[in-house]
Amino acid sequence: MTTRSSLLTPQASLQFSTLPPLSLYIHIPWCVRKCPYCDFNSHEARGDLPEDDYVAALLLDLEASLPRVWGRQVLTVFIGGGTPSLISVRALDTLLAGVRARLPLVADAEITMEANPGTVEAEKFAGFRAAGINRLSLGIQSFNDRHLSALGRIHDAAEARHAAELALRTFDNVNLDLMYALPGQTPDEAVADIAAAIAYAPQHLSAYHLTLEPNTYFHRYPPVLPDDDTAAEMQDALEAQLSAAGYEHYETSAFACPGRRSKHNLNYWMFGDYLGIGAGAHSKISFKNNILRETRARQPKAYLAQAAAGAVIPESRDVTVAELPGEFMMNALRLNQGFDLSLFAARTGLELTQILKTLDLAEARGLLSRDHQRAVPTPLGRRFLNDLMQLFLA
Repeated sequence: MTTRSSLLTPQASLQFSTLPPLSLYIHIPWCVRKCPYCDFNSHEARGDLPEDDYVAALLLDLEASLPRVWGRQVLTVFIGGGTPSLISVRALDTLLAGVRARLPLVADAEITMEANPGTVEAEKFAGFRAAGINRLSLGIQSFNDRHLSALGRIHDAAEARHAAELALRTFDNVNLDLMYALPGQTPDEAVADIAAAIAYAPQHLSAYHLTLEPNTYFHRYPPVLPDDDTAAEMQDALEAQLSAAGYEHYETSAFACPGRRSKHNLNYWMFGDYLGIGAGAHSKISFKNNILRETRARQPKAYLAQAAAGAVIPESRDVTVAELPGEFMMNALRLNQGFDLSLFAARTGLELTQILKTLDLAEARGLLSRDHQRAVPTPLGRRFLNDLMQLFLA
C-alpha cells in the first residue's frame, strides 16, 4: 500500500534549483548464517537461492521506479546485503546488464559489491570483476580466530587473509571492514587487527565500534564487551595507527588512501539521493519541491510474490519540513571535515536560518566549530557525536 504524509502544506516551501547526485542501491537479502550482532535485513539461505526470480524482480522494481528518476544520471551503484557474493557470476552479469540498459550510469561510475570471506573463490571474484564490479568491500571484521568465533562469522582468520590477498589481486579498489570493542578484546588485539589490515595496503578501511543493536541475538543475550574507556583507547590507537600509515580519516568509521574515498557512502553522508531496489531497500528521492522516502517489503518471499503478481509496490511518504534538518545533520555530521553551509539549503530546500540557533548552541557547547563557509565537528563533537546529532533531532 502506498501512503502519503498528511503534512503536505509545508512541503510547498521547499525549492530545489538543482537536484542532488543520484546513487543506486541493490539489496541481496540472503546470507549463509545470521551473525548475532547483525540488524540488517538478512535471511539465512536454505537450499538454492531463487536468484533468477530475484534478479527478474529487481529489474521489474527498477523499471517501475524509472519515472521517479527519469533523465538523471547515476553516480554510483552499491550491491549490499546479506551476502551478495553468494549469487552466481551469471546472475550478477544479468543484473548489471539490466541496470545499464535502464539507467544512464556516468562513465566512471563506482560499482561496489560486498563480499564475505567465507564465500570467496578466485574464479568468482574474476567473474564479478568482468561483470563490471570495480570496487569490492570485504567483511573481514577480525583476523583473530577467537573474536571471529565470538562474532559468529562463518570464516576463520586464515580464510580472512586469503580473501584479502585474493581481493587485492583481482580488484584495484578494495575496502576491508573491521570491528573493534569486540567481546573479550584487548587494546593490543584491536591494534593487531588494524596492523594486519594495513599490511595488505587496501585502498580503503572501515573500522566500526561493535554496538548492540535492537532485534539482534546480542541485544537479547549481551556478551561482555570492553568498557567505554577501553573502547575509547582502542579508537584513539587505531586512528593514530591508520594516520601514520597514510590513511585519511574522513568519516566516523572510514579511512581512505588519497583519492579513494567511497563515492557511494559520501553521497549518503552529503544527503544525496538514492534509489533502493530489493527486499527491504530504502530510497530517498528529491523532486522540485519535495523529498520522497520509499521502503520495499522486507521479507524476500513477500518481495518475490509482489514481483510475480506483476508489480513491486513500495510504501512511500513525503519527508516533512520538521524532519529535514535532523535528517541532513544525521548524515553530514559524520564527516570529519564537516560540510559547506551552502549544502544545507542545496540538499534540504530550506534556508540556513532554520538551524542557526542550534548551530550556535552546538558551538557554545564545544561540539562544533564554524566560520562563514563551513561547520565542522570538533574533536569533542566527534567523540560525542550522538549528543551533537541529538541537538538537531530535538
